[in-house]
Amino acid sequence: MKQFSLLVAACIWYSAAQAQSFTLTGTVEGKPSGYIYLSYSPNGDDYRMDSVQLKEGRFTFKGNIGGPSMSSLSLDRQSLMSYGGDIASLFLEPGTMTASLKKGHLKEATMKGSKAQDDMSLLNKARKPVMAGLEPLSSKYNKLNMAYIEARKAKKDSATLAAMLDELEEVKEKMEPYYEKMEAIDKDFIEKRPASYASAYLLRFRISRMPLAEAEASYNRMPPAMQQSSFGKEIKKEVDGLRSGSPGSEAYVFSKTDINGQQLSLQDFKGRYVLIDFWASWCVPCRKGNPHLKELYSKYKGKGLEIIGISDDDSSPDKWKKAVEQDGISIWKHVLRGLDMQKRQRKEPNPEDISDHYGIHSLPTKILIDPKGMIIGRYGGGGENDEAMDKKLAEVLGN
Repeated sequence: MKQFSLLVAACIWYSAAQAQSFTLTGTVEGKPSGYIYLSYSPNGDDYRMDSVQLKEGRFTFKGNIGGPSMSSLSLDRQSLMSYGGDIASLFLEPGTMTASLKKGHLKEATMKGSKAQDDMSLLNKARKPVMAGLEPLSSKYNKLNMAYIEARKAKKDSATLAAMLDELEEVKEKMEPYYEKMEAIDKDFIEKRPASYASAYLLRFRISRMPLAEAEASYNRMPPAMQQSSFGKEIKKEVDGLRSGSPGSEAYVFSKTDINGQQLSLQDFKGRYVLIDFWASWCVPCRKGNPHLKELYSKYKGKGLEIIGISDDDSSPDKWKKAVEQDGISIWKHVLRGLDMQKRQRKEPNPEDISDHYGIHSLPTKILIDPKGMIIGRYGGGGENDEAMDKKLAEVLGN
């Protein structure tokens, strides 16, 4: 399933030489008193949360920002720190802006005085018919997924869990056409407005799932000034990460302690084809694809194929080990990716994180490495599909 991130609370920045002031005034229909909260990043690094008291449904925020920034407005402080709350996502810019909101329908807020928000409104208008069809399916999928997680915690039997996975798969398949339509709308928007902050904001989330050539072309269409901005620098970082994990690049050689406490190095597999499977115990599509991986391993192991599973379960190694056992995939090697959330939150480099070295941002993603240590295939996020993977394995290892 294509991954799609709702653009709710993330923030990308254009670094101006000096922060400039902004004033945001607005009204909230249905909320004459109380407080309204604004979350934004004044300097591109740290988030700031401001609050002001509503007076007859009116409010005014003032502050300084380095350039256009996506902000979040809410009538509930807690909603700004959680997913799925009643939030208005609007582009702040230096200058004076006005916003109109309605309690219970903040997502439908409108703003004047922000060119970036004008562009974002055009995009949202184009998306609206697709979102109308996608939202009920997405809601159903999320509920089923939560039920599946609870069933696993309750240690339900394998037949029950398998049935729940089948139901999730059915809903996912129904969602797929909507994701494809959304992707087409977004790509068209980005191509037609390469100098728009809204395009850069959107591209930041789309680019890691694009094939390398398409990602590079999208970046190259941006004006030089945008490429040199923090917008452009973030996007270039994503392109460089994608390139490091795409065909034609030398595979990053990692060393880790495996699931059995033994030392494992990619270097030890030189001379064989290696399929690296980036997955997680909580990833439904990953788990659903394990039977097929087992078939491939059985078919090609004697012809020179090795599989290394790299799990995004650093915070829950017990669940990782249980999933390996339940799915019967202990027949190949397994390590954790090396995610360190404290370093990530502090924006510190973490060379131990294997996923970063391969530009992995969505699961499942598989990387195929040849006997010389060169990447010859990427399947999943930013790559081809599993059918292409099967064809490539048959090509290099024989039917």
